[in-house]
Amino acid sequence: MSAGFTSTSLLSRIGRLSSPPAAAVVGAAVQKELPAQPAQGNGTSLAEVVHLRKSYGNHLAVKDVSFKLQRGEVLGLLGPNGAGKSTTMMMLAGLLTPTSGDVLLDGRKFDGRNHDLRRMLGVVPQEYAIYQELDAIDNLLFFGKLYGLRGNALKDRCDEVLEQIGLVESAKRPSGDYSGGMKRRLNFGVALMHKPSILILDEPTVGVDPQSRSHLLDCVRRQASEGVGIVYASHYMEEIQSICHRVAIVDHGEVLVDDTIPNLIGGSASDLYLYVNKTTGIAEALGNLVIVGLGSDGEPAVIVPGDVPPSSKHADVSSLRYGLGSLNPETPRISPELSWRLQTVLFKLGNLGIDVLRIETQQSNLERLFLQLTGKRLRD
Repeated sequence: MSAGFTSTSLLSRIGRLSSPPAAAVVGAAVQKELPAQPAQGNGTSLAEVVHLRKSYGNHLAVKDVSFKLQRGEVLGLLGPNGAGKSTTMMMLAGLLTPTSGDVLLDGRKFDGRNHDLRRMLGVVPQEYAIYQELDAIDNLLFFGKLYGLRGNALKDRCDEVLEQIGLVESAKRPSGDYSGGMKRRLNFGVALMHKPSILILDEPTVGVDPQSRSHLLDCVRRQASEGVGIVYASHYMEEIQSICHRVAIVDHGEVLVDDTIPNLIGGSASDLYLYVNKTTGIAEALGNLVIVGLGSDGEPAVIVPGDVPPSSKHADVSSLRYGLGSLNPETPRISPELSWRLQTVLFKLGNLGIDVLRIETQQSNLERLFLQLTGKRLRD
């Protein structure tokens, strides 16, 4: 679908509409022609946040946050509500001035006023940063003009983005009539119009249908494959784990960990869940060896914690068979220390006359690590 438009009529219509959030135009500066992208230095991080701190009076929103973003990298930013994620992203985008610390884009200090550096950024906020009175074409054309695109370059880029976000067939419908997923895709498309080097995505899939979520995640992967650096904030752990190369977990305004996902979850122990026919007497007999509770399906379970202290007593669990179930040695990859504890627990359960129906491992994952680091207390 070709994006036909008349500049005068489009701008006159825009003038009568309410303004979208400021984040929608963070990279925009109305210009006569498209400026060149900043030079890319060899070995220089695409973006670097250095000891950022932000306070509002006596309230410290961000205490000390530092991280780097490389070309083609997706950095997941995780944290509970109030951890300082959004404030950090707003400082990175130049929408907030840090109390102290620096933001570097392509090795150059960025304070929000450098127009050539601002053009490196594309921001997708949680709020819809679109004019819902306009259709997808007019939204993309308007923001494209703010980014400096003109003529055929503007129309061609609009067509490209419509194709990427999957809105070609609905491009001429008022965006206010779109489903939540379609609005999210248009929200994403607006940030792509000027081909930014860095994308800042603040929960871009919140409240969308599975098909739109899958499409948006594919769009993120495509941008990364083209060399775009992406900061991706989300509460959906499975999203972070599936698309991010690296994760920074933030809490109380500080970075708790910052590493690749394999390194982060590779060091997190796996618990063993022993599903049993009854739990009577287990707590008294096994003490701190186990936790008596429920498994993921609500059945009674004896939980053998994976984070056990080292021991010189090692056991081969490959031949263990107890009760009505069996332990497949190829499924749970457990340490020698945990193997010894498991053997002890199984022996004591046998003495109690308790049948172990099956044994499962709770594999290490990002959500488990997140809760270990930030706690399970509810945050408002």
